[in-house]
Amino acid sequence: MRPDENPFIVIAGCGRLGAYLANRLSREGCSVVVVDIAEAAFSGLSPDFSGFKIEGDATEPNVLKGAKTAEADIFIGVTHNDNVNLMTAQVAQKVFGVAKVFVRVFEPQRVELCHTLGIQSVCPTTIAGERMMQAIMDVTPEERKED
Repeated sequence: MRPDENPFIVIAGCGRLGAYLANRLSREGCSVVVVDIAEAAFSGLSPDFSGFKIEGDATEPNVLKGAKTAEADIFIGVTHNDNVNLMTAQVAQKVFGVAKVFVRVFEPQRVELCHTLGIQSVCPTTIAGERMMQAIMDVTPEERKED
């Protein structure tokens, strides 16, 4: 990351998570480019979003090139497809030389693959499962209902 400037971030996917991150990072002063295959997805961006929107398929190298991925400090893959997230992150990392890549993966089994590839991952399935297990285990015997 450039120490004298805010980071330049490319986000593939502008669903709920992608839009949330884009809006938040934009407010934090980051330069943000969001790529999504569907123009309607950009409706989740706030009116004060100061970044750029690119309608296109992030699996296409020319689309990532148009997003200036080679200049990015960070790449984030948060489409609704684990395979797309992993593939675009690998392309950002290996082809465009992005140092920090992050993905969301829904399948817990893919977290180890991400680790092996040097891609940082967040798995909402695992996070929610762990939180629910913690809540379940914290229930006292007195709180349990018997039928």
